[in-house]
Amino acid sequence: MTQDDAPGPGPSRPGPEPLLSVRDLSMTFPGGRGRSARPVRAVDRVDFDVARGETLGLVGESGCGKSTTGRMIVRLLEPTGGSVTYDGRDISHLSQRELRPLRREIQMVFQDPHSSLNPRQTVARIISDPLLVQGSTATDARRRTTELMELVGLIPEHIDRYPHEFSGGQAQRIGIARALATSPRLIVADEPVSALDVSVQAQIVNLMDRLQRELSLAYLFIAHDLSVVKRVCDRVAVMYLGRIVEIGPKERVYTAPAHPYTRSLLSAVPLPDPVGERTRERITLLGDPPSPASPPPGCTFHPRCPKAQQLCRTEAPELRAPAPGEARQVACHFPEAA
Repeated sequence: MTQDDAPGPGPSRPGPEPLLSVRDLSMTFPGGRGRSARPVRAVDRVDFDVARGETLGLVGESGCGKSTTGRMIVRLLEPTGGSVTYDGRDISHLSQRELRPLRREIQMVFQDPHSSLNPRQTVARIISDPLLVQGSTATDARRRTTELMELVGLIPEHIDRYPHEFSGGQAQRIGIARALATSPRLIVADEPVSALDVSVQAQIVNLMDRLQRELSLAYLFIAHDLSVVKRVCDRVAVMYLGRIVEIGPKERVYTAPAHPYTRSLLSAVPLPDPVGERTRERITLLGDPPSPASPPPGCTFHPRCPKAQQLCRTEAPELRAPAPGEARQVACHFPEAA
């Protein structure tokens, strides 16, 4: 997909209708007990699209709201605000009965492969369960499970083994096979390689890339490792404290980041060139991220931003193109020049 073809997050862009459209998506959790408890705004008015066959990377620090966003999209959580539109249909508040047919088309791969697999069930049962729920016969489900085992690089003869008999990489392949069982069009991958060894990460990333080409899948790829995101994604959305602060084609975001937070994240990614690693600029942020239960006024990044000015402390920036014709958008009053 080229830069010109890549969809932006705005609601009025030209081109074909996206497969997934998220508008003003918000999630507020109730606070704890006591008078001083405050609600936690985990996700705050998030906008983005995912085109058919595209991979959008969603990156940011732990606790920024990435996984919560993914869980709302697959409706493991119901949004408290905004909308999730899949293939032209608003699915934000559908009942479980109404969602059942859509479960075929939207699936999720979880971060920890072993904790997401039932240790008391065989691989055959784990992978075939979605098919049985959707009405397949036991014979058809087992045949499809064998096909999926081969597709993700597992030995079909191991179909009756239990999850503890597999390595972490093999267990994640089982999770991917389960997600593929109903032939989905969109997969939300919530940090699918972060719990794996580096060598195994490469295998899983290559597997997902191959499956996308063969099956025309769209991915929302949630991660905190920017080197992995650069390898697999067409576009990148950077999240900070529940909001998207920069989104656009990965070439623009990686080579000329416009938001100070994006620049700081990229400066922490190790370079393979020792000379470049020693001489490049490192951006060290001050302090810790604010609490989502008590976010700062104005731009939520201003307490840690080296470029913050008075305007940043009083007015929250809108997500907009930093220059006419730009294919990306940035939520910053003083974005970096390209």
